[in-house]
Amino acid sequence: MRLRFLVLVVGLCGAQFKPNTGPGRTSIVHLFEWRWADVALECERFLAPHGFGGVQISPPNENIIITNPWQPWWERYQPISYKLCSRSGNETEFRDMVTRCNNVGVRIYVDAVMNHMCGANAGAGTHATCGSYFNAETEDFPAVSYSSLDFNDRKCKSPSGNIENYQDIYQVRNCRLVSLLDLALERDYVRSRIAEYMNRLIDIGVAGFRIDAAKHMWPEDVKATLDKLHNLNTTWFSPGSKPFIYQEVIDLGGEPVTGSQYFGNGRVTEFKYGAKLGTVIRKWNGKKMSYLKNWGEDWDLVPSDRALVFVDNHDNQRGHGAGGASILTFWDARLYKMAVGFMLAHPYGFTRVMSSFRWPRNFQNGTDINDWMGPPSHPDGSIKNVTINSDDTCGNDWVCEHRWHQIRNMVVFRNVVDGQPFSNWWDNHSNQIAFGRGNKGFIVFNNDDWYLNVTLQTGLPAGTYCDVVSGQKKGDSCTATEVHVAADGMALFLISSDREDPFIAIHVDAKL
Repeated sequence: MRLRFLVLVVGLCGAQFKPNTGPGRTSIVHLFEWRWADVALECERFLAPHGFGGVQISPPNENIIITNPWQPWWERYQPISYKLCSRSGNETEFRDMVTRCNNVGVRIYVDAVMNHMCGANAGAGTHATCGSYFNAETEDFPAVSYSSLDFNDRKCKSPSGNIENYQDIYQVRNCRLVSLLDLALERDYVRSRIAEYMNRLIDIGVAGFRIDAAKHMWPEDVKATLDKLHNLNTTWFSPGSKPFIYQEVIDLGGEPVTGSQYFGNGRVTEFKYGAKLGTVIRKWNGKKMSYLKNWGEDWDLVPSDRALVFVDNHDNQRGHGAGGASILTFWDARLYKMAVGFMLAHPYGFTRVMSSFRWPRNFQNGTDINDWMGPPSHPDGSIKNVTINSDDTCGNDWVCEHRWHQIRNMVVFRNVVDGQPFSNWWDNHSNQIAFGRGNKGFIVFNNDDWYLNVTLQTGLPAGTYCDVVSGQKKGDSCTATEVHVAADGMALFLISSDREDPFIAIHVDAKL
């Protein structure tokens, strides 16, 4: 009987590692700060036709409105209540988005803020996106409702009440993160209020959650909260399906809090992935792409089936979070596309693509003092809609990396090669590498300062293939580079070191 119970528990826990994406869809995209109306449109017009599995959205609950600085992006991470109204839209628009995206097979993953409410110095009033009253000084949030009993002040032992020492596990999990009012998740009342909010989202039709600041909560408290969650809505998901859980745990090593401590709850965000890959692609510290042959756990990354991976995210592309200057972003477009291409071709982890907005960078003493700036907005603070240009890129200062044809086509590449083994590795002992995914796909990179001219075993069937990086298959022809694979699987690859995108990728669905 005990053995059967153990198997049941492991099986239920394991369900939270499954992304709940539709068949043949293996990546999600973070549409950072998009309006719900625009997300719904993007699911229908672009994400579904191009094989994206889902969208991570910004927190949908009521948050504080900050006017100094003017509505920064991080105000979304300062809850006032769990009502569904934010800069992205109201509850009706949220429900419409979830329904429309699910109806075309694109799932919605909510960025869930469980660790805290707003900042301790936020004052009192109704300056919140639904107009709810709150008093940060007395820790009174009647719209939830939370009182001072529901916060961790008595447990925190640091002089300031904030986290001062990341080597002290009790401070990290009991004290305030940058003075945000830290919820007492050990209290069943708090767990129940959070679970009530998340269950409402599940019942609407979301597929899972990114757990913000999971590192700052005790894993057992997170588990006790997640244990209260409903199964997914059977309108779109199989009976008994559990929400996909991935937890923000910034673990670069050297601290007592580690990602592995949270494996029992779901996947974790592997921040070492982008930090280490960025160092390699930038060729810093003597790193070479040839070293990537054993990429994965051998690089001290968490096990593949526990990892949510990304090249950059909304925090570290602004210098926050983890990874520092090694992180590649849309500002480094040429290197960035190589890094994302590598991520989407390599079998490690479950992949998330970033989709950003531009802001006017202003560096002073090496720090971007404009990194607080929120999304493209009208003078009244409302978010601008995402306009689409004739070449499928975005306007209104939305970057839309997921629409760059190189990244969009590599999302398709990952779908095509899903389940195929890592194979046919080649390198020149420097920064020219190639590898295959069984008999379905092959990719070649030239990150050296000289020409690549080499004949390689691709593992693919004979024929003419379209390079999906420089172009794609269109009818019976290629819009750019063609690659001819011989009967024995060999093919010649030519890549100039000054090519705009110095990599080539082919797969069986791009065969003429």
